Amino acid sequence: MTDYVGLTWDHPRGRTALRAAAGDLGAGDTLRWEVQSLEGFESAPVAELARRYDLLVLDHPHLGDARATGSIRPLDELFDAALVRTWEDAAVGPSAASYRAAGRTWALPLDAATQVSVRRRERVPDAPQTWDDVRALDARVALSLAGPHAFLSLCAISVSFGDDPGRDGALFDRKIARRALHVLTELARRAPAGTAQLNPIGLLDRLVDVGDIDYIPLIYGYVNYSTPAVAFGAAPAGSAGIGSVIGGTGIAFTRRSIPSTALLAHVGALLSDDAQRSFLPAHDGQPAAGAAWADPVLDAASCGFYSATLPTIEASWVRPRFAGYVPFQSRAAAIVRAVVAGVQPADDGLDELEQHYAAARSAGEEPS
Repeated sequence: MTDYVGLTWDHPRGRTALRAAAGDLGAGDTLRWEVQSLEGFESAPVAELARRYDLLVLDHPHLGDARATGSIRPLDELFDAALVRTWEDAAVGPSAASYRAAGRTWALPLDAATQVSVRRRERVPDAPQTWDDVRALDARVALSLAGPHAFLSLCAISVSFGDDPGRDGALFDRKIARRALHVLTELARRAPAGTAQLNPIGLLDRLVDVGDIDYIPLIYGYVNYSTPAVAFGAAPAGSAGIGSVIGGTGIAFTRRSIPSTALLAHVGALLSDDAQRSFLPAHDGQPAAGAAWADPVLDAASCGFYSATLPTIEASWVRPRFAGYVPFQSRAAAIVRAVVAGVQPADDGLDELEQHYAAARSAGEEPS
């Protein structure tokens, strides 16, 4: 008999379904879930957490540090390879691929999300299609810049203009990055006061409750906020199409965990078709299975969230997963915020980003 403990993030989307499904696993085993803040989920050192928990809900950029420290177990040690492939094949967009590194799978895709747009329907009836449309929009526009999101917004816009950050050693194509920074800087000047300090949950709460935000072009999608009054849509397109950075969550088993048959069956059941299309959505969850995203009944219940954002998540970009990437991402976001605020010239900021990226990449393992 074993009492297992997992760690997830402190939002109904992150905790409600997991806690509702947990408890007595059978055979005398139990599972309970503790929570950490969204900021902890985005940046807390995974090795420290893995010493305290049996299961971790994490995002794919943590894989580099997790692998380098031996903090989590590859799933081929725990599950039949054919079963893992079935779960991976069922996942929407690159959700499953983002948890693969060095030829192995390190987490099971539980929840899928990427940067999309959100708007108040009465103020912005139709989502802008391009970044030029966003710049021309007669509405109150806010940006997601807190935490790592300033850097992720820069990456997304750069991807929409044809870049693939980090692909050829350099972090950005300089011409494209200047253009993306110009877009961010221009829009930041129009943002309602105080919004730059808000994480995605805070921004969505403000859009819903305060009403001084009409449109956010890039923010991680939360089906919980999709209502007849609030609509999610595609991320704006640039000259190369939609640009968006995938997020979402996966469940990983830590090295400290010795999972029983009951625990493995319980976690596997969370990826079943029934759980993804019924249980998770009924308990504030946002599924990772493509069948759930394509389910017309689920889409109607979510006020069109899934159909409106599916093309964006299918086209989303996967971040690097080398050791040290997460601390680099935090430093990079601070640099982007300084440029957007006019504190640092764009080229100086881009020089600093390249320097930090080169140092982080050389110190860590190669991205997969």
